Amino acid sequence: MHHLPLPHRYLVRFHPKRISHTFSDVLIIGGGIAGLRAALAVDPRLQVIVVTKDVLAQSNSAYAQGGIAGVLDPVDQFSNHIDDTVAAGKGLCDQAVVEKVIREAPDRIQELIDFGAIFDTVDGELALTKEGGHSHRRIVHALGDATGKEVMRALIAQARGLQNAAYWERTFTVDLLTQDGVCRGALVWNREHGKTMIWAKQTILATGGAGQIFRETTNPAIATADGHAIAFRAGAELRDMEFMQFHPTVLYIAGSSRHLISEAVRGEGAYLRDCRGERFMQDYDPAGELAPRDVVSQAIVRQMELTKHPSVYLDLTHLDRKLVRERFPHIGKVCAEFGLDLTRDQIPVRPGAHYMVGGATVDADGRTTVPGLWAAGEVTSSGLHGANRLASNSLLEGLVFGLNCGRGASTQALEMPDSFAAPALSCDWPTNDAAAALADDELNLLDLRNSLGSEMWRNVGIQRDQQGLEAAQHQVDFWNSYVLRREFSDLHGWELQNMLLVSKLIIVTALARRESRGVHYRRDFPETDPQQAAHTSVRAST
Repeated sequence: MHHLPLPHRYLVRFHPKRISHTFSDVLIIGGGIAGLRAALAVDPRLQVIVVTKDVLAQSNSAYAQGGIAGVLDPVDQFSNHIDDTVAAGKGLCDQAVVEKVIREAPDRIQELIDFGAIFDTVDGELALTKEGGHSHRRIVHALGDATGKEVMRALIAQARGLQNAAYWERTFTVDLLTQDGVCRGALVWNREHGKTMIWAKQTILATGGAGQIFRETTNPAIATADGHAIAFRAGAELRDMEFMQFHPTVLYIAGSSRHLISEAVRGEGAYLRDCRGERFMQDYDPAGELAPRDVVSQAIVRQMELTKHPSVYLDLTHLDRKLVRERFPHIGKVCAEFGLDLTRDQIPVRPGAHYMVGGATVDADGRTTVPGLWAAGEVTSSGLHGANRLASNSLLEGLVFGLNCGRGASTQALEMPDSFAAPALSCDWPTNDAAAALADDELNLLDLRNSLGSEMWRNVGIQRDQQGLEAAQHQVDFWNSYVLRREFSDLHGWELQNMLLVSKLIIVTALARRESRGVHYRRDFPETDPQQAAHTSVRAST
């Protein structure tokens, strides 16, 4: 267990007599697939508030292209899906959690259909595709390559119909409120009302990922590690923070935002070629283009180094053109904006930060180490993914743990009496804290954010070593020394503080894991060490 000191427990100062208060039975922070599934599982006798930083339709979940994995084909078996998941996790999966999640998958997918989600079909049956690391075709998808968009459409429609839920959109969660080590809700902020203290009997954290920490990422701008940071400041144990999964194939065009090219493209038979036109994946793994993501990402990086070229290329030209256009309409449209035709051209790609495997430690029901606080989805370390997430298991995890958290939080909240008296909880900083008095406009936040992304990509990215990690630690510590002690007045500063804090946690745990395992690759320790088949944990110093 690593312990790190914090300059302040809360990002901002507040006093309960000077800001407004709201009370709820259950507070859900995050409006993606995990948060909305949790809301739908809360007992209708309880009042729910869902807080989301942007609008409900804007989340990592909505950007998911590939689909949801589940055993739906008669030739497939639960044991196959379990074995594939455990193999990808490289020795760090929790077998019991894996079995629980995989066995629930068909029910959770059927539930989405009952909610109104329309998945792609062939001859009236669910269309199933195959992705890297899977032994069978078991991924359901929607709108060809926009599964997350369709799933979130159905969940949002269902959630909007709840009579016991209120949705606070464009509202930033600054910090979790804790008293005597128990989570009591959260301090939130929006432009209309300023700060508000939301008091809740039970709180569910479902804030998603952290991809914006890295310069190259598939994640939307909102994925700034907020949930990881507020959980850490509240005293929660975070686990396996060194494991950031890099997706192998991100569209790489100057001037373009980094669009994900779904793993399903390779699942349907696309080739990876280097700048010389040569297929290279068979040189790295017998599974070729369908090797697990960590293997493909490493192979692409090495091939780019070998050829001294900034990308490799996806080749779909040998596939049926009608299939390509029907199966990947969104990707085809994005490529067309840059004059590329999926069916005729080589598509430049390279890896990018995609999925944060590490997060708040939770048990099989979604309880964190902080009483009163539950968590689901990408913000957690549940034991499902181990050291490397298997493709299309993420939406599934959000559904299963969102449901568990909603039910568990309901059970606890129903046993607690109503109380509309706010605890005497406030935060003030020492009057001699010079940083607190500095105006936040004295810092160029965009420059700092860009610099952080470049530093993390360069030294804490796909390939790491002691020298690079120590250089990144020195630089991030320097930025933290004057950024984390300041008090900002809006989300741009708070996001930067959260990203800097979580960057530090990633670096510390990456330095501690002196081996290569899953998505964590150390050039100076390229082999997997059986003696290090254990989790890394980190907590704030008390």
